[in-house]
Amino acid sequence: MPVPLTYPHVGATRTGSLPAGWRHVRHRVRLPDGSFAVAGEAVLSWRLHRAAGVRITADAPRAAPGVAVTSGLGVGPLRLDAPCEVVWVADDDRRAGFGYGTLPGHPASGEEAFVVERDDAGRVWFEIRAFSRPQRWIMRAAGPAARLFQHGYARWLAATLRRLCARAA
Repeated sequence: MPVPLTYPHVGATRTGSLPAGWRHVRHRVRLPDGSFAVAGEAVLSWRLHRAAGVRITADAPRAAPGVAVTSGLGVGPLRLDAPCEVVWVADDDRRAGFGYGTLPGHPASGEEAFVVERDDAGRVWFEIRAFSRPQRWIMRAAGPAARLFQHGYARWLAATLRRLCARAA
C-alpha cells in the first residue's frame, strides 16, 4: 500500500502556481550556454544533489513518478532524513526536472521542484520552486532559521549545478 503524501496540493510546483498560506521558495539562475543536456541529466539522475553533499537514497537511478527518495543532510546522529516521492517529471527538449512531495517523517510538509529550462533564445535556466510548512518539531523550533536554510539550500544547489555545467564545458 502506498504511503500518502503529507499535503493536498500535489503537482502545484509543476505549473509554478504555488498555494497561498504556505512558505514559498523561488530561486532562478542562468546556466552556461549549451548546458541544457548536462544540467538536465544532473537533475534527473540525482547527481546535482549528491554533488551538493546531500546523501540520496532512491528506488531508481533517475527521477520518475512514484519513485521514493530520501535526502539526508548532516552527519551521524545529527543527520536529518527527509523522505519524499517524485510526483511529476519533465524530460523533453525544453524542460528537464521533477517535483517531489513530502512523506511522513519529513521535517516539513509540501513540495519542491528542480527544473532546467531552455527558453526561445536558447538560454538555459535552473529554477527551484517550493511550498512548505513545518511538519515536525525540529522545523517548528527552528522558526525563521528554517526559512533561511531553505533559501540558502536553493542557492547552494544552483551554485553546484553551475559548477557541474562549467566542468562539463
